Amino acid sequence: MTAASPAAEAWRAEQHRLTGIAYRMLGDYGLAEDVVSEVALAAVRAERTGGAEVRSWPAWLTTVCVRRSVDQLRELAAEREFYPGPWLPEPVATDRLPEDVVADRELLSIGLLHLAEQLSPHARAALVLHRGFRMTSAEIGTVLERSPAAVRQLVSRAERRLQIDDAPPVRSAAAAQTLSAMVTAIERGEVATLVHLLAEDAVLWTDGGGKTRAARNPIYGADRIIRFYTGVFTAAITQRPDAVRARLVHINGEPGLDVRTLDRRDLVALDLDPAGQVRGVRQIANPDKLTRVPV
Repeated sequence: MTAASPAAEAWRAEQHRLTGIAYRMLGDYGLAEDVVSEVALAAVRAERTGGAEVRSWPAWLTTVCVRRSVDQLRELAAEREFYPGPWLPEPVATDRLPEDVVADRELLSIGLLHLAEQLSPHARAALVLHRGFRMTSAEIGTVLERSPAAVRQLVSRAERRLQIDDAPPVRSAAAAQTLSAMVTAIERGEVATLVHLLAEDAVLWTDGGGKTRAARNPIYGADRIIRFYTGVFTAAITQRPDAVRARLVHINGEPGLDVRTLDRRDLVALDLDPAGQVRGVRQIANPDKLTRVPV
């Protein structure tokens, strides 16, 4: 691809948007960047062999990006079956994400990236392109080689599976208060405070990747989550009174927590209900996944 070639110009213009698509599909920012780099190489080959036949380079690049992400998802499915404990997405500091990636924050949160693992590759692609990038059923159908009706069905089923609706996300003062209260409770080891912040049916997922101690299975219910945290905090605070520190961070377009306990670091993403109670906790301690959020 020469500097002035149509393919090169289109790839440069579309690079961040393509990364946003691939990241929402894969939940791994490094892999998403790799896919987008592969798309650039594919464009080089296509331009050399039949570039004149490409009517729209942006559409061509999107198609190749999605199809390569679908292939990557199929390969990852087998790997993630043997992952040590729950697999959670790689968090990225919001201010480190290109504008084109966060312009529409739909399907960008850690929670939805995690839930989307339930979907088939094609269903995930259809949902990402429809809700995250506002593509029509006909446009998505061209990419996935499906009819518009089949695409609409894929999207509808995916939305039901993930319980996605068009209600605005929680952005209330109650949510901010919950996060602030969690910071204080974590730093002080105030387990009783955490009890009041968690919904009774809350769920905790912890991802240590086999490199950091974590629960190998999801923990269901506020009482069990509290017992888990009691063990963690008590052990740390016993060694040193100021052993546990927490601060608010912004990851994947939403607020979260950066928790330090002795020699470990956890990034915590929360799902809040409309009242500001915590209904889901995703705690990422795998050090390989913490490189894109500043220390």
